[in-house]
Amino acid sequence: MTETAVTVDTQLEKVLGAKSAKPLAERLNLHTAGDLLYHFPRRHDQRGEHTDIRQLEVGEDVTIMAQVKRVESRQMRQRRGQLLEVLVGDDTGNTISLTFFSQAWRQRELTPGRWGMFAGKVTDFRGKRQLNSPDYTLFDEESEVAIDDFAGKLIPVYPAAAAVPTWTIAKAVDVLMGVITMPEDPLPAALRAEHDLMSLDRALREIHKPADWGPLGSAKKRLKWDEAFAVQLTLVQRKVRATSLPARPRPRRDGGLRERFDVIMPFELTEGQAKVGEEIASDLSTPHPMHRLLQGEVGSGKTLVAVRAMLQVVDAGGQAVLLAPTEVLAAQHHRGIAELLGPLGRAGELDSDPDATRLTLVTGSLGAKAKRAALAEVASGEAGIVVGTHALLYEGVDFKDLGLVVVDEQHRFGVEQRDALRAKAAQPPHVLVMTATPIPRTVAMTVFGDLEVSVLAQLPQGRSPIASHVVPNAEKPAFFDRAWRRMREEIQKGHQGYVVCPRIGAEEGDDDVEPPADGSDAKRPPLAVLEVAPILAEDYLKGVRIGILHGRLPADEKDAVMRAYAAGDLDVLIATTVIEVGVNVPNATVMIVLDADRFGVSQLHQLRGRVGRGSAPGLCLLVTDAPEGTPARVRLDAVASTTDGFVLAELDLEQRREGDVLGAAQSGRRSHLRLLSLRKDQELIAEARGRALALVREDPELDRHPALAASVAALVDGERAEYLEKG
Repeated sequence: MTETAVTVDTQLEKVLGAKSAKPLAERLNLHTAGDLLYHFPRRHDQRGEHTDIRQLEVGEDVTIMAQVKRVESRQMRQRRGQLLEVLVGDDTGNTISLTFFSQAWRQRELTPGRWGMFAGKVTDFRGKRQLNSPDYTLFDEESEVAIDDFAGKLIPVYPAAAAVPTWTIAKAVDVLMGVITMPEDPLPAALRAEHDLMSLDRALREIHKPADWGPLGSAKKRLKWDEAFAVQLTLVQRKVRATSLPARPRPRRDGGLRERFDVIMPFELTEGQAKVGEEIASDLSTPHPMHRLLQGEVGSGKTLVAVRAMLQVVDAGGQAVLLAPTEVLAAQHHRGIAELLGPLGRAGELDSDPDATRLTLVTGSLGAKAKRAALAEVASGEAGIVVGTHALLYEGVDFKDLGLVVVDEQHRFGVEQRDALRAKAAQPPHVLVMTATPIPRTVAMTVFGDLEVSVLAQLPQGRSPIASHVVPNAEKPAFFDRAWRRMREEIQKGHQGYVVCPRIGAEEGDDDVEPPADGSDAKRPPLAVLEVAPILAEDYLKGVRIGILHGRLPADEKDAVMRAYAAGDLDVLIATTVIEVGVNVPNATVMIVLDADRFGVSQLHQLRGRVGRGSAPGLCLLVTDAPEGTPARVRLDAVASTTDGFVLAELDLEQRREGDVLGAAQSGRRSHLRLLSLRKDQELIAEARGRALALVREDPELDRHPALAASVAALVDGERAEYLEKG
């Protein structure tokens, strides 16, 4: 027992001693008692139950519970010493090998029939998965965790590190639980009773050392509630504050550019476009800044909706800016909007409409003279609509009256970049965020909970169906050959195609890679555009007009390649995911994605949206070496089975390891948000949002709930609160 009270703020070295605390700090970033207290088990195993070995993926750091099945020791061929191979598994016949080099003495304790926990990185050797020199503890060892009394009890399996296995963390938690003074329960008693929530003290004890599955489930429910409630309170507070900010109203004007544009539009609005257009028009007319998320499938007509909103702002005397993530997409938006507007977007030119505005493109690659002219148009207000990339964020780009910011594919921009653009307005501008990546309801509620959400579900008439198929290269090489014949067939019909690779070219460290010392096969690097293109030009696509497009090309070269492809001067574009969003070539009908298992579900859905954009049907072929039944292959089979982006978004959420919902990846720091699942906890998140709305209406700054305010501050630290505030 320590001399002074141990609270969540106490340094771990004062509780565990410097020797035990040091690896927790260095390897797992656990520094205080609170850090360790909230380092929840990843799962709980029960002695005698097996881990699902089939689900383990190469490259994962895993901890498995398994039984020793077979032990073999043999002399190594390539070098001196013994190789000890231990086969562990479960009663269903699924096994994995453990390999130990020159450690034959382990054969005395790793005897067939013994159960244990084994921790290490999954590697692949000649098609077989294995753990090389894993850490382990056997259940009847006295020298490790006291597991001799675990029969029938639940064993916590913690997120661990190479030098800090789960059983070491369990020992540290045992010590901590004996001395810590638990934090005050922040949830009001009435709320706990209403939602049948366990006390915080008991929940924290049960999550680490549960008596049974029932109390463990109740503990998880309570701790998830804390996480969901903290996030929703932060978002709702932000939403309430935003509504009190002043913004200049931009109401519709009779006989203005928007009305004139509606008359000359080459097609009718879909029902969804008309409905969303009314929502945005109403938002723009208020004296508070609009914050709206517009999500819709590839080709659902989001750009048209944005153009009408921008024209409404121009009619009201303001300027609108469309921020695109790449120069390729910015240039394409500029061309597309210019075509849509016609004379209405050519102010100052001979064939312009008398009431026209000016459409201006601002990118980093503009020449000095063109850039000066463009910036002058923006600063004077002559340019009513401005399209550009992050170049718009730099000093020297000034707007006369910025009224609307439209952010395309917002997930590709950092928070600071978006905030910098908004800061260029005298008052907070209206903001419309667009994405073609379908967002599951709980993600929208949690990550974009401060935004009003609009969805464009309908596709415009004339869009063709896209067929998708998995091409299992390793199992059926004949299918791979057939894929290239199909591409040639489409080209012979006068159509065009894409070949997509995960990588640009040989990166530093890819060549001359030393084989691992343990003799296992290193997973080959992903296929690259610059490596694949010459091979295809000499073989499968010989005689075909090929273009290459990737992010390292100078902007003018990228634009030239895209123009040539759009004009039909190239038959096939071999590219990276630079074509993922916005690229629109209706004549492209076939896409082959190489190493398709290296892409995420949403990425693949976005990529295949590049074909089938005209009257001819589209075909997307997903080439992979992933064996049947593996998670990667299941993911590809799902993508091939449906073109419904919202179904795939839910699958993507299910397959991704859900990290910090408040952007830990952006900040690089750890968070106490650990248990909340955006996929599994939809009902809980919705309940938490409802309660948060009610509470913030009564007590906007949580002045009457200080313990709750402190809990929110701990779970949603200052950096993440700022992340949400900037949005």
